Amino acid sequence: MKRAVALLAVVALLSTAGTGVLVWQLSKDHGPRYPEISAYSHGKTVRVGPYFYCDVVNLDACENPETTGELTVTSRGPVQLAVDPPIADAPWLLLRTYEDAEAPVAQEFRPGVAQAITVPSVDALYGKLTGIVVQLPTLVRDEAGNEFPLPHAEWSVRTIWDPAAEYSESVSDYPAE
Repeated sequence: MKRAVALLAVVALLSTAGTGVLVWQLSKDHGPRYPEISAYSHGKTVRVGPYFYCDVVNLDACENPETTGELTVTSRGPVQLAVDPPIADAPWLLLRTYEDAEAPVAQEFRPGVAQAITVPSVDALYGKLTGIVVQLPTLVRDEAGNEFPLPHAEWSVRTIWDPAAEYSESVSDYPAE
């Protein structure tokens, strides 16, 4: 009789422990479904999932969460951009949009070269940064046999300029006497 009770107690204990582990595994945060980018500027960070994410082989099989981020910036500091390893380990493209540029300024990155970069908030030629777009390109071939890149995934952050934190051209860093 004692042996049966002890065996029953062991089975109950193992069942409880197994159920606890199962509930813990199912309820814990498994992280984002897709890779994310993060942008940091003057004390604030924004993490953003993709605007769209397509199957790399079938660009018609897409999910469109249309996620975008907003980050407040000033001319006093750059934007620190970081991409998750699945992005950094692939060829990726950075598009920077500026208020006076006719087209985005593009920069290509080879796999494994950069996971974080610094983006100036003001460009001498193009003015203030208005947005950042990260794309994962895929080579496609049209009906004529021409190959060209198309993005199969895209992330975007729009910049918001904080006028209260800007320097005026007439303001000096030295106190008035």
